[in-house]
Amino acid sequence: AALLRALPLAVLLLLSPARAVQQARRPNVVLILTDDQDVCLGGMTPLKKTNALIAQMGITFVNAYVPSALCCPSRASILTGKYPHNHHVVNNTLEGNCSSKLWQKIQEPYTFPALLKAMCGYQTFFAGKYLNEYGAEDAGGVGHVPPGWSFWYALEKNSKYYNYTLSVNGKARRHGENYSVDYLTDVLANMSLDFLEYKSNFEPFFMMIATPAPHSPWTPAPQYTKSFQNVSAPRNSNFNIHGKNKHWLIRQAKTPMSNSSIQFLDDAYRKRWQTLLSVDDLIEKLVKKLEVNGELDNTYIFYTSDNGFHTGQFSLPIDKRQLYEFDIKVPLLVRGPGIKPNQTNKMLVANIDLGPTILDIAGYDLNKTQMDGMSLLPLLRGDKNVTWRSDFLVEYQGEGYNGSDPTCPGLGPGVTHCFPDCVCEDSYNNTYACVRTLSASWDLQYCEFDDREVFVEVYNLTADPYQINNIAKTIDQEILEKMNYRLMMLQSCSGAT
Repeated sequence: AALLRALPLAVLLLLSPARAVQQARRPNVVLILTDDQDVCLGGMTPLKKTNALIAQMGITFVNAYVPSALCCPSRASILTGKYPHNHHVVNNTLEGNCSSKLWQKIQEPYTFPALLKAMCGYQTFFAGKYLNEYGAEDAGGVGHVPPGWSFWYALEKNSKYYNYTLSVNGKARRHGENYSVDYLTDVLANMSLDFLEYKSNFEPFFMMIATPAPHSPWTPAPQYTKSFQNVSAPRNSNFNIHGKNKHWLIRQAKTPMSNSSIQFLDDAYRKRWQTLLSVDDLIEKLVKKLEVNGELDNTYIFYTSDNGFHTGQFSLPIDKRQLYEFDIKVPLLVRGPGIKPNQTNKMLVANIDLGPTILDIAGYDLNKTQMDGMSLLPLLRGDKNVTWRSDFLVEYQGEGYNGSDPTCPGLGPGVTHCFPDCVCEDSYNNTYACVRTLSASWDLQYCEFDDREVFVEVYNLTADPYQINNIAKTIDQEILEKMNYRLMMLQSCSGAT
């Protein structure tokens, strides 16, 4: 009788070894990371397929943020699960620790993909933009393959669509400008499909696909150059108004903006949407392939961006790196095993949570990490009575140098990213730290600048969702002191504490 009871399983294993392994295997994870995609100004609107295949099949986090609204610090936070003050990547330069030798030595060995591969037995695949200074000669060039990646197809330096170099497992591969073989978003899609076709079927996998879109130079695929002809940047209530009562960098913007600036930002807005149509195609191909392979039901798919973006808010033409919602808030959609379809979640989540979440999915003990983030798995599963954070930290160290911009002598030293009409988007003392608080009773932001003015900005987003009125001078002193204290605590925190 015992023999008979054992028989069906044995027969099953003989008939379908792959299927049996599939049942027992830990989930696969795919992370799609776009570049500079906002959520406040309609950045998700062009992505109809992504919405249908990920959002409607899973959960949308409507309060997802980045602890630094700039590519390199934000990507470092995703990889390490840490705030910038703990991973020490402060801006997009080698001096700012972006893909520097120090980063490679101290942080890279402990990123979540390194743990997935070494400790959890995952095969790992990376394709796309890694960190802005990746491939810099002073930091090992494209021959440097970070620990933790079984397959490595990383873009040298910053986002491009054509005429770029990829590090293919440490060997340089040049690409030109022939759409059918070189358009980077499509190249990433094809590499991803190849990986899914030829990978090992005996280990779970993690894929990170980091598209150039919708980052400048906003080069759409040829079939999409005529899309969204009638679209322009949203004229919301903080569009093209003067940022009175704000930090000097915001106050220096000219209001109203010149016609050429407005035309430029509308054009950029349209092209950004056009580049996202290729990302939408990539998502569709990926989901179809996972379905054909019988792996979709055992795969978590995360979709997010490294920071937001603005187009004309407070008369700043286009950029990110400011402390406002449009720059720090990002899309975050997740589908996967045990996630009910068509949900939204209002909890305050941040990109430092992605690493802990993915390690948790893989069954890794998070107490063994030094990560500042929290696992989203209880929220994904819909657990009741989850204790969650009510605030988190935003920090940025301005980029700039001590000289003046020769084209804009009227502006003080240290400005950078200046437009032809001398509106500058950054400066070395655009250095700030904020507490973003969101709970049942509060929706606040408190920010302090590290400059001569020691300027403070405070917003009550319940009353003022567009952050027009800085209430630092009128708010109750006790609340100010509490937020200042909370900021100091967060700026010195590390790991689970």
